Order: sequence, then C-alpha cells, then structure tokens
Amino acid sequence: MRQEKTYRIKKRQKQMAKKKNNFSIYWIYAILGVGLIAFQLYMGKSERESVKMQTLLEIADNAGVDNVTIINEKSAEFHLNKEGLELVKKSEDAELKKLNATIKESKETDKTKLLFEIEKIDQTYLSQELKDRDVAFEYEERVDYFGTILSYLLPFVIIIAIWIFVMRRMSGGNAGGGGQIFNIGKSKARVYENGKTTNVNFSDVAGLEGAKEEIVEIVEFLKNPSKYTELGAKIPKGALLVGPPGTGKTLLAKAVAGEAKVPFFSLSGSDFVEMFVGVGASRVRDLFKQAKEKSPAIIFIDEIDAIGRARGKNNGFNSNDERENTLNQLLTEMDGFGTNSGVIILAATNRADVLDGALMRAGRFDRQIYVDMPDLNERKEIFEVHLKPLKLEENLDVDFLSKQTPGFSGADIANLCNEAALIAARNDKKRVDKQDFLDAVDRIVGGLEKKNKIITASEKKAIAFHEAGHATVSWLLEHAHPLVKVTIVPRGQSLGAAWYLPEERSITTTEQILDEMCSALGGRAAEQLIFGKISTGALSDLEKVTKQAYAMVSIYGLNDKIGNISYYDSRGGDMFTKPYSDDRARIIDEEVSKMIESQYERALELLSANKEKLTELANKLLSQEVIFKEDLELIFGKREWETNTAEETPESKEESAEPKEEEEKKVLTEPIDGVDDQTDASKPKKDIENENELND
Repeated sequence: MRQEKTYRIKKRQKQMAKKKNNFSIYWIYAILGVGLIAFQLYMGKSERESVKMQTLLEIADNAGVDNVTIINEKSAEFHLNKEGLELVKKSEDAELKKLNATIKESKETDKTKLLFEIEKIDQTYLSQELKDRDVAFEYEERVDYFGTILSYLLPFVIIIAIWIFVMRRMSGGNAGGGGQIFNIGKSKARVYENGKTTNVNFSDVAGLEGAKEEIVEIVEFLKNPSKYTELGAKIPKGALLVGPPGTGKTLLAKAVAGEAKVPFFSLSGSDFVEMFVGVGASRVRDLFKQAKEKSPAIIFIDEIDAIGRARGKNNGFNSNDERENTLNQLLTEMDGFGTNSGVIILAATNRADVLDGALMRAGRFDRQIYVDMPDLNERKEIFEVHLKPLKLEENLDVDFLSKQTPGFSGADIANLCNEAALIAARNDKKRVDKQDFLDAVDRIVGGLEKKNKIITASEKKAIAFHEAGHATVSWLLEHAHPLVKVTIVPRGQSLGAAWYLPEERSITTTEQILDEMCSALGGRAAEQLIFGKISTGALSDLEKVTKQAYAMVSIYGLNDKIGNISYYDSRGGDMFTKPYSDDRARIIDEEVSKMIESQYERALELLSANKEKLTELANKLLSQEVIFKEDLELIFGKREWETNTAEETPESKEESAEPKEEEEKKVLTEPIDGVDDQTDASKPKKDIENENELND
C-alpha cells in the first residue's frame, strides 16, 4: 500500500512539474510583435510642443519667428527668437500663456533652440502668409524608412502568423483534443472531483438490489483495492447498464459519482458527435487522456448507443464513417495496444441489441448489468423514497399503491407522486390522500380528462356498449386480467376505457394470450351484437390483437401449423429481408387471421349468452359514466376463478429465454391495462399498454 501511495504521489508531482514547465514559444513571438509596434509608435510620436497655425502667424506679425520649415507639405517646424520669447512672456492670450508655460518647464538653457511644431497645415495658405510677413521658410522632404517598411510588412506578418497558429492547432488534435482550433476536439465531460458531488448516494437508490450490488463492488474496489488484489483479483474494466427507459440506470451512475471519492467523468454518447470530421475520435482521446492523468478514475457514458451501434449494418442506408471512426477510437482506448489501467468505464443504454459486438466483449465491458422494471417489493421501496418529501394523510397504504402500479418504472413512480401532490394542491387539500394517487394513475396512464368534449347521444351509447363488452368478456374468461373499473369519460385520445390490473407473470401460456385477445375483441363484438354494425372505435384493440397473434405464430412458436419455430432475431437483423419464404409468409397471415376471427366469434358467443347482463351493464354505465368492480359483481356475481400470482423462483428465471422474457413483459405486464378502446376515426390512438412490437 505504501509503495502504491508513494508511486501516485510521485506521478502527481511529475504531472505538476510538467504543467509548470509548459512554456510556449508563442509568448516570445507575441512579445517581439508588441515590442516592434510599441517602438514604431514611440518613434512616430513627436517630442516637440504643438501649436496652432494662427498662433504662429500672430507671433510672426511681431517678428518673433526667424525661420519656418515646411515638412512634406503636411506639417511645419519653427524656432522663436528673442522678440518672440518676450512677446510670449508678456502676452495675455491664452494660447501664448500656454506656450510660455511650456517654455518655462523646458530644461533647455537657450530657449531659442526650442523647436515648435504645427501638426497639420494648409501649405499654400501658410506659405503665402509667411511671404506677406517677410518670414523666411523652406521646404523639406523626410522619409521614415522603418515605419514605411513596417506598415507594409506588418499585415502580411499578422496573416501568416494567424495561418500558422490555426494550422498547428488543427493538426494538434492528433496528440489530444485540446490542441484543436477553438478546442473543438476537447472532451465535454463534466468532472466530479475535489469535493464536487452529485448529492446522490446508494441509499437514495431504492430497489435495483442486484444491479446495485455489482456497482457497489466496483466502488469498494476503488476504496479498498488490497481486499481484492491480495486474492489476485483485478478490477473490472467496464460495466454496461442495460434496461428499459426510466429504470434508474443514470441514477445508479449518479450514486457512483457521489460515493466513489475518485474523479468521475460524466458525458453523453451524443457529446462525441460533431459536424467536423475527426472531432469524435479526438474527443475520445482527450477524455481518456484526462482520465489517465487523474487515475484511478471513472468514466460514465450515457446513451452509448449514439456512438456504439454495430458497424457494417445497412451500409447503403445508414452508414456513418465519422461515427464508426469514433467507435473505433473508443474500442482502442478501452482495450487496445496501450495500457489503460486505473480507468473504469460505466455506460448506460436501453438499446443493447444494436451495440457492436466488439464493444460488448469481455475486456471492454466485463459486466453487463440488466436493470429491469421493478417488481412489487421494489416498487414499494421506490414509493417510500419518493413519498418522503410529500405531506401525506395518516396511515397511507403504500402496499396498495405498489399493487396498483404494475409495469411502472422508477421514473413513472416519481412522476406519479409529483402528479398526486399537484392534484391535491389543485383541490386545495392540506395533505395528499389515497384518492389523489388513484387520480394521478388515471392521469398518467389515460391522459387528461376531457369533460367538455362534445359527444352525441348515439355515440355515447355505442361507447357504453363497447366498454361494457370489454368488461363482460374479461369478467367471464378465466385468464383475462382482473377488471378495476370501466368509464366512458373521454381521456387523452380515448373516448372510453376499461381498466385492468394485470398479473405480474414470469411466463405466459397460450390460453392466457387467447383470453386476452378475446377480451380485447369484446368491444367490437358488443357493437355487432347490439347495433348490427361496427365502428372505427376498435382501432387500438385490433392493433393489439394483431401484434399478439403475429407474436404467437412467428415468435413464440405457439401455433400448431407453423410449429416450434421462432423468427425472432435478438441481434436486430436486416429489417428489409424476411427470414422465411413467401409461402411461409402466406401461411403465417392465414393462421393469424384464423386465430383473430376465432376469438372474435368466441367473444360474440359469450356476449350473446349474457346479452341481458351486457345491456344492464351498459345502461348503468350510461347513467353513472364510471363503474367499478363491485358493480360488475352485483350484475354477474363473483368470478369463478381465483387468480394466483405465481411466486418468482430461480428455476423460473432460468427457464424464461431472453427474447421471451422481454417480449412477454411488453405484451402482458402493462401499466393499468386499458384506455384502449373508443378513438376518433381521424386520430388513431396511441395504445397505453406496453404491447409487444415485432420490429423492435
């Protein structure tokens, strides 16, 4: 430890000495240039007393001037004789008094030798006046050779000096970004050191226990390296934080900056992108140069996919040589021919599938830490952090709030708490209560309530039966998500909504997906059953079931005719080519169509068998506008099935494949399901549910 500490101290001393001796020859050039200009100004400055031409003529009227020299027809010089000195001494004229004061201050013993100057003259007028007064004068031509040469050469010297300076600064980027013109190649990273911190610690990061454990280990290695080096362990060179937006990747990095007690460089991947060629690579060099000088240090690159995208994909459409050059330089700095000891790289992205394979390998990013959406217990911890600054009602049930927000990220929960406080303040409450949080969930998931939207009576009736159809089918199906409430109050782009509380599943069966599809088609089936016609209100429902059907057939292998085949490409292959033939594409389309139509017919059968209850529910919805689970229990009775949330076990984690896990969370673990139904025909609605997207 002592040897390591002594080595660091000596290294810092060498760096300080190098900075002190860093004297540039440009200072010598600058001093010489300033000296030449000052010399010229000094030589050009007259040491003679300047007088006015009328003062000269007044003295000449009294024969006080013996001889006048006209220089270059621009100025004149003259001496005063004894008569002139007496005149100046006795005169009461202000100009002559001033001239007399100058004569008295002069150290010259013979005052007649004092030289006086008229700076600007009219040569013709002055010569004529002097002739009239019989004053002798002469012409003289004087040439300032040094000043003339300098006036011609100085502009060229300045232009050449600027050109040399610019060229050297531009070429200086090869040795580091700071050498370029205007420091355009210099790293834009923010540095946290010498007490400067983000004011975020690991105690401020709720949930994320697995990710936090691995990050804390890196910080502990920096604080106490001997604990690990004694066993022969090496510090990880890099850690990549991967996960959906809002899960806390950047927050973890802020906590590292607050806890590490070593220089922390923070910047975004887009900070390397510039319109000038070579700037990105230069900034990478300068960043690592600074980090090595201050090692041990941590570099955090947020949204690294801005420069880390895989090379060579879709070259004809998406090539960017400058970005690839920047990536190549980053790869070299992270693990190239030179050593990079003492610098740890942290990076964050939500698009790990598009990153270059060379960037992801061990030796550059030794650890890939997946930051997933928080589960029930983690959401509770996150709520406890964000509820601290709020004035809450007594005995607020945090468990209830965490159960009402499946699929919410940490950022969503922070926004929910703030929105609840705003709603409470809007209603002039002194404390934030449970209803404020429920209203905030509605506001975030469904959008702003539009109380003044004009809807005709026939449209309102169609919306009511549409939403009642959703509620009825989902209530009668075993695997459909539990219903929370149904409303026909317009919110956001939706004219009505059926709200569900989805189960937090680790895996999903074919029956569960089919029940979800049938429930989504219940709205259109109700319109067909009651009115004998359908409308455009089921746009988002059709979008949802179509994506689910294609996912079942072409991704999850849940179709008997296609078999156990998945065309999912986790590496993000070429989007312009299909991994199957045209015949197979036709079969997939046919199977998808059969699957959707069969669930539509199934929904029609369920609604036909319960038409009276459907009508009763729709009429109740028309009168109350919002109905809850308890209202459905009065009409349909309690559900026959009890939904049990399967406990998460290590075995279930291992069984769920990567693409399957990601896609199922998108398809079936949505934040408060619903807000999916009636939409204006002219405005296709953004589906609130986090559905599966085939072309991810």
